[in-house]
Amino acid sequence: IIGLDPVKGRVLTAEKIAINAVMAGCKPQYFPVVVAAISAITESQYNLHGISVSTYGAATLTVVGGPIVKELGLNSGVGVFGPGNRANSTIGRAIRLVISNVSGAVPGELDKGTLAHGGKYSWCIAEDSEINPWDSLDIDRGVKPHTNSVTVFAAAAPNQANNHSGDNPEDILMSIADAMLSAGPNQTEIIITLCPEHIGYISDHGWSKQQVKEFLHSHSHKTSSQWAEAGFIPSVPRNTDQRISVTQSPDSITILTAGGAAGGFSAVIPLWGAGLQSKSTTKSF
Repeated sequence: IIGLDPVKGRVLTAEKIAINAVMAGCKPQYFPVVVAAISAITESQYNLHGISVSTYGAATLTVVGGPIVKELGLNSGVGVFGPGNRANSTIGRAIRLVISNVSGAVPGELDKGTLAHGGKYSWCIAEDSEINPWDSLDIDRGVKPHTNSVTVFAAAAPNQANNHSGDNPEDILMSIADAMLSAGPNQTEIIITLCPEHIGYISDHGWSKQQVKEFLHSHSHKTSSQWAEAGFIPSVPRNTDQRISVTQSPDSITILTAGGAAGGFSAVIPLWGAGLQSKSTTKSF
């Protein structure tokens, strides 16, 4: 038994996971990643049942770290969220098939996503450790160096933040802060994926990851009245001039580094329930 979905009474065994991994086209050496991801999504804090049947239509984004990234040839570069790499595509697809076939979250039956998005077919990536000037996600999460890991997120579709003219952190990050506004206020966790071009300018100016987080937190805000006018109901009295940030704190922001070397496109990825009811989960293996 690798994990349980107690709400549906489903047992996720190694045998059932293996069957779905084969159907997804996984090579045998991919299987440890799939098993670690299934173990992570069945942790109680991830709330597998909630994220897989909600109208929000979140998908499981799996981020792989450690030596296994190079061993399997996982993509962290060009088209990182798209097709074209067998390891990424089939690992992500296996995880999705387990969610549908084994946990029972079949679209149109229990899965009631209003729109959903393409990440529900397959969504597995690696961080680009070579362009990353800071500690990687797995190190930030307490994983020991040179240890394999997965981190899973209940994630909405990426919202690309386009900036091809900025050559300094402030200009680039203002574009991302603007894109963050679509997520709404008081997010307890949100992902920012920085592309190599943007990272280059940011790191050239010596900014730390914490500085990036603090800037985004302090520049992505509206008044309570503006949030209400935009259709959001902030957790403060409406019709006031109190300014409320998209994120509850700078540490509500998770930074990923990935993408192709050319193009000033970074991305904002909100999480299901503002990150309150589903917590991103990391497993080492």
